[in-house]
Amino acid sequence: MAGVYIYSDKTDIAQEIIGFARAAGKEAILLTLSEKDAQALQNSGADKIYVIDGKSELIENYSKAIADLLTKANAEFFAVGATPRGRDLAARVAGYLDCAMVSDVSSIEYSGQNLQCVRMMYGGAVQQNEVLSGLSVVTVSAGKFETVKGEAAIQTLELEADTRVTVVETAPVVKVGVDLGKADKVVCVGMALDKVEDLQIARDLAEAVGAELGCTRSIAEERHWLPVESYIGISGAVIKPRLYMSMGVSGQIQHVYGIRDAQLIVAIDINEKAPIFKAADYGIVGDLYEVVPLLTEALKK
Repeated sequence: MAGVYIYSDKTDIAQEIIGFARAAGKEAILLTLSEKDAQALQNSGADKIYVIDGKSELIENYSKAIADLLTKANAEFFAVGATPRGRDLAARVAGYLDCAMVSDVSSIEYSGQNLQCVRMMYGGAVQQNEVLSGLSVVTVSAGKFETVKGEAAIQTLELEADTRVTVVETAPVVKVGVDLGKADKVVCVGMALDKVEDLQIARDLAEAVGAELGCTRSIAEERHWLPVESYIGISGAVIKPRLYMSMGVSGQIQHVYGIRDAQLIVAIDINEKAPIFKAADYGIVGDLYEVVPLLTEALKK
């Protein structure tokens, strides 16, 4: 049966892709390895949810079986969440299908029977347009589409797994930062801060507006002032808040890529030629040590 087949080990991305398919008038068929995820996504608007039943707990071990399923079902395309595991699966399935694949798309839309995809290249400096026809594979990051509602029946799907690779041991990844991808408001700090104690200025502003605290990559990976989960950019968090406020962020293209979908961008920087002002809806040219405390007090009132 024709339709959009979907897989993501992150349920929020799966839900958004389902929303795209339904908005495009297409049948949305979700594949998952987890009964728990299936239950969580039962009201997400999918037409069908298949829980894969096989001899492996690794989704990539079902790549050949999924490719065969897509061919037999006459699927329109396979949309996969752009996570490390999802990218691995997508590449393997595309290889077995010998079909076109577009990675990390920022938008998808139908044009007749073709699929038009847009993706960013060179750190967001270039926008590449791809037109896909026939069965193809795309990977999609979070925050690209609106979700919908609707209940789906959950069914079991038996697939044959390639069991040559098995799990020997697992260990949880300990995360100490917030999930900025789900934040409604974000205050971001950059390298203009002089010392780690000055993060309190940013925390006060974030508290005043009810925002989460984020940072540039250098703050997290060079100065180690905040957890790596806190940095925003093309290789970090890509966010879509209603409000993004930066203080002392120069606004290099790698960072701007991570905030480009914010509804309202406010920038504070002492350099009037800072690139961040080109991306901002509102800009304040001034010393953050003077501007931010005054702004915080005004917001508290």
